Amino acid sequence: MAIISQLHCIFAAMKSFDTIIGTDVLQAIAYLQNGETVAIPTETVYGLAANALDDDAVLKIFEAKNRPHFDPLIVHVANKEQIPDYVSAIPEQAIKLMNAFMPGPITLLLKKKANIPDLVTSGLDTVAIRVPQHPLALALLNKLDFPLAAPSANPFGYISPTTAQHVYDQLHGKIPYILDGGSTNVGVESTIVGFEDEQVMVYRLGGLALDEIEKIVGPVLLNNMESSNPMAPGLLKSHYAPRKKLYFNPVVKTEFENIAVIAFDKFVDDYPKEKQVLLSEKGDLHEAARNLFSVMRQLDKSDAEIIVAVKFPDHGLGLAINDRLKRASAE
Repeated sequence: MAIISQLHCIFAAMKSFDTIIGTDVLQAIAYLQNGETVAIPTETVYGLAANALDDDAVLKIFEAKNRPHFDPLIVHVANKEQIPDYVSAIPEQAIKLMNAFMPGPITLLLKKKANIPDLVTSGLDTVAIRVPQHPLALALLNKLDFPLAAPSANPFGYISPTTAQHVYDQLHGKIPYILDGGSTNVGVESTIVGFEDEQVMVYRLGGLALDEIEKIVGPVLLNNMESSNPMAPGLLKSHYAPRKKLYFNPVVKTEFENIAVIAFDKFVDDYPKEKQVLLSEKGDLHEAARNLFSVMRQLDKSDAEIIVAVKFPDHGLGLAINDRLKRASAE
């Protein structure tokens, strides 16, 4: 109840900003040190960042995104050596993954220390923590004396942003500053990995493919990955959705005349080619992941009545792409 009361108070004090897009790390730092939110680039998607150790600052993330308080946030740090400052234990398998993939598109779910507020973890005893692989994000984090809580910089449940302009289009007036680091080069959120006894568990498919993880720690298990009260960020059943209705891997919807189609590397026979967008003509799943959210956003602004997305290959980053499309199509 205390968290809900705090949210009501912060919503009542909402203020409007003349949102600025810029590349000035020092200006972004000034806002963050003053308890404000700043959109920052990462290699995955743009994040909406605030001081993870400051409840009032974190509440502004929930305010700007209209995000439910039961959905936990990811904490970002400058390097893997900082992680022990915020977690109470690091399993051996986690250390192997840190050494192999940090900085990079992986988030570890670990037992938190008391200095991480319950608001960040939605009251859970674990914290999702990662080291982003983007030069501006790392320059920012290296100059701060606190970690950053940073979910994707978009209204809750909508398509994640992969450029500064995407953030501006959705959150202008709600945040003071957007640190522009260009287009993201992964395009989907980080893979979230947790640990249950000796077992490595993947809670969210993302920008680091399962086979890469299994090369380091052996076979992993996939969590159910759908929840109305998630154990990790990004696990709500309906998420990443455009405003238009999106159908994932459907039969032909003949009742609609104007249909836009998201496909992988080949056109689909059942739809006109001029209505289809290929995410990677050369069949590169990394390129497809990088283009996914931008194409979803483009088609959401088009005159199409609905969006149809075909199923991608069930390997590598195709698993993460299918996961995002499935959530985007959920009722």
